[in-house]
Amino acid sequence: MNKLNHFTDTGRARMVDVMDKPSSERVAVASGILRMQPATLEHIRKGQVSKGDVLTVADVGAVMAAKHTADIIPMCHTLALGGVEVVFSDVAEPDASGCVGIKVKTTTRCTGQTGVEMEALCAASVALLTIYDMCKAIDRGMRIENIQLEEKRGGKSGTWLRP
Repeated sequence: MNKLNHFTDTGRARMVDVMDKPSSERVAVASGILRMQPATLEHIRKGQVSKGDVLTVADVGAVMAAKHTADIIPMCHTLALGGVEVVFSDVAEPDASGCVGIKVKTTTRCTGQTGVEMEALCAASVALLTIYDMCKAIDRGMRIENIQLEEKRGGKSGTWLRP
């Protein structure tokens, strides 16, 4: 296990200094699921949500979240993202409670001295929160599940893939 380096020797929180690290291509992929009633998914798919095109707005929200991650996660570095990709897919198989869902997969990229994992995770979270916000009037019981890092590439630690 790596030593946590967001703390000084006296235990105070700090932003890690990455100035001496070489720049490299960094990629991170995150995902999450928003579970909902089948009728809610049908409303989204048919464009029948009164607030507008749910997935288009959620896509924009995800990109905005990735770009502003350092504004809301205290020790994150501000990164010049090279790209943010957002992909939505249906989770048609009902869970034990009969809920289906929408899965989001976000991919963030940059060339820099630190990774883009938090940006991918933040993007996935906000995409799902945006869908929730736009659909809560028709389904308050929606739930967000399994926001997680799927993959990261680049930097000293190389590639990591979720088993």
